[in-house]
Amino acid sequence: MIAALGAILLVFSTPAFAQNQQLSILIRKGQDALDAGDFAHAARDFEQARQLAPDNLEANRGLLLSDLQMGRLDDAENIGKEAVTRWPKDAELQHWLGLAFFKKAENPEALTALRCSETLDGSHYDIHFDTALVLLSDSNYLEASIELEKAIKLDPKIALPHVLLGRAYQNTNRSMQAVRQFQEALRLDPDIPLGHYHLGFAYASLGRNDEAIAEYKKELQHSANNPEVVYHLGHSEVEAGEWAAAVEHLKKAAEIDPTNGDAFYDLGKALLLQGDAENAMPALRRSIALKPSDPTPHYQLSRALEKAGKKEEAKQELETFATLKKAQPVTGGMASGPVQ
Repeated sequence: MIAALGAILLVFSTPAFAQNQQLSILIRKGQDALDAGDFAHAARDFEQARQLAPDNLEANRGLLLSDLQMGRLDDAENIGKEAVTRWPKDAELQHWLGLAFFKKAENPEALTALRCSETLDGSHYDIHFDTALVLLSDSNYLEASIELEKAIKLDPKIALPHVLLGRAYQNTNRSMQAVRQFQEALRLDPDIPLGHYHLGFAYASLGRNDEAIAEYKKELQHSANNPEVVYHLGHSEVEAGEWAAAVEHLKKAAEIDPTNGDAFYDLGKALLLQGDAENAMPALRRSIALKPSDPTPHYQLSRALEKAGKKEEAKQELETFATLKKAQPVTGGMASGPVQ
């Protein structure tokens, strides 16, 4: 009996047991620091754990995630590559390696890792959402919508993926579906940034300008000086025939962003519709300077010059309009420029 007890005590006093105990303590401390957002201490603890036991999966996972959170992307990539070589079927390692690639703007590599993670374990919301972010950054809206649909199915109560899915639908000519996604996002989070803006844009693409204007005005309560919000409000007001309000908002949009040629174009158009040809001309000339290959400002400037009695200049602008229009390639799909 005494001999057996001695043997047990001997096991607990061996260097291997002491090392395992130290390893457990380091991993626990690292995880606590990671949970607390103290990524530097987490990285230190996980690195020490990894030095003690290079083949410990938890230590490698923790160090990769800590480096990723601290923005040490080269370190995260190197650790991730080494780790997935050892554990190629670990979904979390593949996922976090994919994020490291994405943050380094290495999208093809990011997609490869993220797709691998999804194949290994597609039951988590995060993997589909992060894959969608990569696809959206590549303007691959169709595949992004598929990933976002999967993410929403797994967790339908988060507002942001509904907004992103709405944008993906909008960019694949599914405006009615986009409207429903933006509405759902706002139901889940009435204050989600740019939620009303995106809903307004979807309404405008359907020609529902009154509803678009109402949404843009709601967004202004949160984003009063956002140039895109102010501009699109003014644009929809032009389309709705609310020219005085349009002039007010388009002037503001042009002041906030003096490089927005569309804002100057719509401002000139609204002034011209109000009968103010003199003030329309400088706005349209500014639009031409900002967008020299766009024919539409030349057309409106021709009309303004005609109303001002400058017939020869009007004729020249109309000829320029025709030349530029002829040079434009024929395009399909969603409209991308202002209506004449």
